[in-house]
Amino acid sequence: MTGWFGIGKKRSKFGKYLDRCGIAQKKVEEGTGLSRGTISRLCSDNQNAPTMKNATKIIKFLRKYDKNVDYTDFWEM
Repeated sequence: MTGWFGIGKKRSKFGKYLDRCGIAQKKVEEGTGLSRGTISRLCSDNQNAPTMKNATKIIKFLRKYDKNVDYTDFWEM
C-alpha cells in the first residue's frame, strides 16, 4: 500500500490504526509519556516493536478509545 493519505508516507499497522481512529501521534505521546521519536518510529515501520513496558503504556492509552485493542493487533509476540 502506498502511503498515508496519498503522500507516500509509509505506515505500520499501529500507524494505520491511529489514522483510522483519528488519534493524533501527539495525543499518544502526551497520554503515554513516550517520546515523539519512539511514537513516530512505531507508526512508520512494521519491523519495530516497542519494549513490553512501552507497549503496556500504549495499549493502556488506546483502551480509552477501544476496549478490545491488543498488543498482537500491531506487533508480533
